[in-house]
Amino acid sequence: MTVSAAPAAEQWSTPAPVFSGSLPADAEALTTYAAEAEKLLGRLPVKPDRTPGQQQVAAEVIDDQRRMRSAFLRHHAQQVYEELTGGLREQHSLSDLVFAAAEAFPGLAPTSAQMAAERGLCQADKDGREIDQGIFFHAMLASPQAGTHLLQALLRPTRRATSLIGEFSRTGSLRLGTVTLERVDGAAHVTMCNGRFLNAEDNQLVDDLETAVDLALLDDSVRVGVLRGGKMTHPRYQGRRVFCAGINLVDLHQGRISYVDFLLRRELGYIHKLIRGVRTDDAWPRPVVEKPWVAAVDTFAIGGGMQLLFAADHVVCAADAYLSLPAAQEGIVPGMANLRLTSLAGGRLSRQVILSGRKLWAHEPEARLVCDEVVDPKLMDAAVRAAAARLASPAVVANRHMINLAEEPVDRFRAYAAEFALEQALRLYSTDVIDKVGRFSVGTSADRRTGTKS
Repeated sequence: MTVSAAPAAEQWSTPAPVFSGSLPADAEALTTYAAEAEKLLGRLPVKPDRTPGQQQVAAEVIDDQRRMRSAFLRHHAQQVYEELTGGLREQHSLSDLVFAAAEAFPGLAPTSAQMAAERGLCQADKDGREIDQGIFFHAMLASPQAGTHLLQALLRPTRRATSLIGEFSRTGSLRLGTVTLERVDGAAHVTMCNGRFLNAEDNQLVDDLETAVDLALLDDSVRVGVLRGGKMTHPRYQGRRVFCAGINLVDLHQGRISYVDFLLRRELGYIHKLIRGVRTDDAWPRPVVEKPWVAAVDTFAIGGGMQLLFAADHVVCAADAYLSLPAAQEGIVPGMANLRLTSLAGGRLSRQVILSGRKLWAHEPEARLVCDEVVDPKLMDAAVRAAAARLASPAVVANRHMINLAEEPVDRFRAYAAEFALEQALRLYSTDVIDKVGRFSVGTSADRRTGTKS
């Protein structure tokens, strides 16, 4: 039996809990309230089959739950995190942490079963439970103690990288799905090879890139890392290198872009590691291994591709390449670009690029605020080798560490990440984003961005 299309106020009348400040009592009240809400939602059809009245009921129930979760976390974020981490003794991945919260505090975050039910749906057909994950991570990162501990935990190498470090150290070469990793003269060349989609970013590419970055940082034979795009199989760019076409909008429309495992993980995982390094148990004199990074841009760096440049220590661009952050057109927040591009280029140019969609060509004077070298495309290989050799100097690591501390203090990054965690989750399910990505059909995501046809 389903709920009728009567006004929401007549259907949803469970009083909202008033939190007392006691974690056990407030957790019980939240659990009871959320259980009633889920019971009502369970009597409704799935979102695409709801009448307007039923959707009104669902929207009000879901919004009320979010208000309660936010209020609960305003009182108890630090206590919740301490309980989930055994008094800050344990370190968890993003997905492990948020699912642990769902188990330890029922109703606080979506369960793994609830997320699995939404995973197979198109973005427009979901109720947006990832927003509830965004509420959780916003609160965790906004807490100075919890947020700092979480960021440190996320600098640890992935289990996949730990299992592969022996093989990479021995052979100096690995193929990781959409990424290749090769050690040449002390440089770890991380090459994106998602050629069919012009190196557009998806869940798999994020996982492969974090694994590759971890391995480059963990291998004692590597002194510097190099990020570059591989040669394409796309008809328009056949045989040419392309850096990155940004987020795969087809996957976003089809609901295959994960908020936690893609949008949060890329920012707090491998991109953060490019800047801060990887944490290990036996490193001395500091528990973090850092190395310098070169980024080499052939053809274009769009969206997430341009964002990667802000984490590199030296950027080499081909003279015919361009850079762009089409956030305004896509409707989402371009990762940490609002923080880092503003630091590099100032507020005015950042607004032109992020808010107005200005494309920067490598040969323009303003592009030199992002690119360190602009060279003839035929000279890219030589320029990349020379840049990697320069950054292999022993003093580079210590000095880049100090520059990064001055340019982006950890607390500043944490505070930005807290706001990003919520804003990006809300953007993912906003009407304008869903309408825009819904216009992308299979195989056209990168083409629409670059003005090409597949």
